[in-house]
Amino acid sequence: MQKPKSYAYVFFCILLCFAFAIGSNYGLERIIQRNLIYDIKMPKNIGAVYMTYNNPFYSVVNEEISKVVKKHGDNLITLDPSLSLKKQKEQINDLIDQRVDALVITPVRFKGLTKELKRAKQYNIPVIIVDTEVADSKYVSYNVSSDNYNAGVQCAQDMMAELPSARIALLEHNSAYSGYMRIKGFLDTIQDHPEYQVVKHMDCKGQLEKAMPATKAFLKENIPFDVLMCLNDPSALGGMAALEEMNQLDGKYVYGIDGTPEAKQLVEEGRMRATVAQSPKTMGQKAAKAIYCLLDHKKIAPRVEVLPVQKITKDNVSAYLSEEWQ
Repeated sequence: MQKPKSYAYVFFCILLCFAFAIGSNYGLERIIQRNLIYDIKMPKNIGAVYMTYNNPFYSVVNEEISKVVKKHGDNLITLDPSLSLKKQKEQINDLIDQRVDALVITPVRFKGLTKELKRAKQYNIPVIIVDTEVADSKYVSYNVSSDNYNAGVQCAQDMMAELPSARIALLEHNSAYSGYMRIKGFLDTIQDHPEYQVVKHMDCKGQLEKAMPATKAFLKENIPFDVLMCLNDPSALGGMAALEEMNQLDGKYVYGIDGTPEAKQLVEEGRMRATVAQSPKTMGQKAAKAIYCLLDHKKIAPRVEVLPVQKITKDNVSAYLSEEWQ
């Protein structure tokens, strides 16, 4: 006959089962914790460095990107180099050091960011170029800009349709590729027409504050002219302010590019001949979409997008006044 198990043996078995249960629960808890940590989405950081924030165009682009970034629960870090290439290089490097997840850049200059773009690529940080182009495109994941060349062409074609001949003053920003291409489109269109002559080149960096004194200095030279062709609307506003101050706006044809609310109002009033509208809203939306396609490792096609532009004159400005920006 088998002897009954001792109380000590039974107690030992109970302790063993209890220890196993505690160990199993602890292991299960650790697995659950690991899965929870894995499932938590850490916010991503997107860096944006435009050539200057002293231009409302970039505020609109940034606002559209910000809407999408916030919707994803992520962070947008926006920096302003104030048209300084040195400062822009420092800001880009600082964002790379922070290991941002993507970079949005409007280069201050067409050339000059090779090291920074290459460094971003080394850290697998996608780069999105907006509003213009950059020389080292092989380091760029996506590029969206307006048809800047055609914007200049449209200004020249309108002028030629309105005036049989003209003496032209230019407000330029040639170190920015977008500004360079706008003036190039204008000049290429008139190059075989000697009746249209450029009498003055003025660099204003696309800034109202620089365009106004540059135009005033030109006006003091008393050089006859009919047309003021400006690379963008801020420079056109600065040029017009100088013309008005010196009572020389009447009879002058002023052209800008952007389609700002202020320029459209001046076109409607008949004080500005035309502005060629871009769409910073569309540009920002497309840039934001590209950011998240790249972060999700999805293919972007096309990798380079050129958005159409539209000439706005007094004949069609009413169709564009309902929105501040396109």
